[in-house]
Amino acid sequence: MTPQSATAENSTRPAGGTSPNAALQAVPRIALVGVHGFGERHLANLARLEEAGAVELVAVADPNPPAEGALAASVAVFADLAQLLAADPGVDIVILATPIQTHAPLALAALSAGKDVYVEKPPVASLAQFEEVLAGAEAAGRLVQVGFQSLGSQALPAIRTLVESGGIGDVLGLSAQGQWVRSKAYFKRSRWAGKRSLDGIDVVDGVATNALAHAVATALHMAGAHTIADVDSVETDLYRAHDTESDDTSILRVRTAGGTTLLCGLTLCAPEQQNPSVTVHGTLGEITLFYTEDEVVINTADGERRETFGRTDLLENLLEARFSGAPLLSSLADTGAFTTVLEAIRTAPAPQQISPEHITWEGEGDDAHPVVHGIGPLLERAAKGQATFAELEVPWARLLPPVRTFTLDGKEVAGYQDGSRIRAVSSPRPYLHPVRTLNGTIVSDHQPLDHVWHLGVGVALQDVDGINFWGGRTYTRAAGQYVWRPDHGSITSTGTPVEETAAAGTREGRLQESLSWNGPDGVPVLTEERTWTWSGVSASTWQLSLDFALSPAGDQPVSLGSPGSNGRHEGGYGGFFWRLPECEGATVWSPAGSGETGVHGSVTPWVAWSGTFGAGTFGTGIFGTGTSGTVTSKEGTSDGGTSGGSATLIFVAAEDSTDPWFVRVNGYPGVGQSLAWDTPVIAQPGHPVHRSITVFVADGILGTADIETLINRQGNRS
Repeated sequence: MTPQSATAENSTRPAGGTSPNAALQAVPRIALVGVHGFGERHLANLARLEEAGAVELVAVADPNPPAEGALAASVAVFADLAQLLAADPGVDIVILATPIQTHAPLALAALSAGKDVYVEKPPVASLAQFEEVLAGAEAAGRLVQVGFQSLGSQALPAIRTLVESGGIGDVLGLSAQGQWVRSKAYFKRSRWAGKRSLDGIDVVDGVATNALAHAVATALHMAGAHTIADVDSVETDLYRAHDTESDDTSILRVRTAGGTTLLCGLTLCAPEQQNPSVTVHGTLGEITLFYTEDEVVINTADGERRETFGRTDLLENLLEARFSGAPLLSSLADTGAFTTVLEAIRTAPAPQQISPEHITWEGEGDDAHPVVHGIGPLLERAAKGQATFAELEVPWARLLPPVRTFTLDGKEVAGYQDGSRIRAVSSPRPYLHPVRTLNGTIVSDHQPLDHVWHLGVGVALQDVDGINFWGGRTYTRAAGQYVWRPDHGSITSTGTPVEETAAAGTREGRLQESLSWNGPDGVPVLTEERTWTWSGVSASTWQLSLDFALSPAGDQPVSLGSPGSNGRHEGGYGGFFWRLPECEGATVWSPAGSGETGVHGSVTPWVAWSGTFGAGTFGTGIFGTGTSGTVTSKEGTSDGGTSGGSATLIFVAAEDSTDPWFVRVNGYPGVGQSLAWDTPVIAQPGHPVHRSITVFVADGILGTADIETLINRQGNRS
């Protein structure tokens, strides 16, 4: 066997003393299997405990013996565990700091010999091995501690107490983030490094199972998921930039049996090493644990608080458990949730290679390491939206086809999403994305970092009889601000949509659907009849029309409102909304004026938006937009999901419309029509609230004269 190499995350912290009962018991005799790599950390910790009289190191096992004089002459040295156990040097506890694939067989051997076991993480390489070792421990009546040192942090019970007391309100979810740097040399340190299997034996090395395994284990613990039964589902989205078998840049989405969602975003391909963290997101604030430092940061409306906690050494905890029956802080049984995640990774398809154009290699030779472009903001966006790389349509991620596509002349001009992958507090609903020009430039965005509940092109309202069908925080008149409330609804299809898709060579298509607007309890509040139509206009322009009618689901009137109707000045968004991607040189104008201040809140026949899309971004909103509307890559790199191109969108109101335009340019790019600008609209039984709009999507920059000609030619307005 090859000793397991050390990882920086696994640092063993001195606990500042031994168990107060240590002097009352026989000094436990310890054997360490694997003395190199992370085994050296165990040797240092054992030396500390020996000096305190808490343990005695009596034997080590390693095919590569320690250097002459490294150990006391009384310590017996063996080539492997089998020889050690056969010699029977009177060992009480066996510590395993060996390669991943050896953990299970070595643990079973030690347990069957009547020894307690401390095994490094991950404890095993499969769920089957987990169950086998767990059964072996129970049959032998022995203890198994797993080396997730972060679970000894005294910050964890403090965080749990704060959450349970309502200190950050209701929990919206948890996220774990890890951004580390690993070079080529890291994967050359041993035969098993970077392998999913070796010689037909599972290894399951990877960013989530080994390098940043503490991020996953700590997050699961904070989410209340310990055992196998505590995990409802695990979704994996695995990638690699290194020339390895294992993943080095991945998203994991775990849903617990208690209904909590945990999103883990992890990479070994960051521009620079950062302290990994786990965050509990609440309606009144957030708690972040930087677990390698045992530092807790609490952010609420009252400001920021920081506190650093101590940590209980897991070997000392094992000693105390042997003596007094105290609970293990990282028992094998309580790593069942982690092993469930490991099993999902083990059985998932092999990680997909990130294409070279999205990677920059830094350094030379074995010190070279890859940097995935924009990875930091992408991980932040994934955490906020509880979304995978594939769902965010990152250009190097796996393709998730939309539910259906709108086509013209064989070209895909829009994807129809049903919203089923959207988190609950973003008000899941159907929407169009990506929407493209005929030349292929993407002119819509979804789940952007600034507002992850903005979903492409569709219909959304923030106040439907007090229910939020927009997503995110709700603006209330009583609070005079945006607040998180458990008020999010969802919009779902109630039947089979009637689709007349444009066939190759044709220039039009139609989709009709019946939708139900359901409250948080699933009870319908509104019904909607929605029709999308699309048709070609010219070689460079096509038009998209939306017609929708909202009716009460019951026999009582329903109020349709907005932040504006609830008192927010000029905040009357709701109804039709089109979220655009970052746009360079954005220009917006109408017959009434230009710029955001000249158009926002106006009632005009049309509003136009032009600019260059896809320059320095890939429609994900991960780069910052300045007040001029230009977009700048934070890393000086350009990730082009399309070739980029200039485009003009013309939003044309229905002829009798009196709804003001809602326009944002500087804060974020978006255009909508306000259904309830400053006053609620009442949907009466038998009298639907009906709205319609047409949007021309054109390649290139059009002028006002071109726009007027286009609108009049199509007969959209008299």
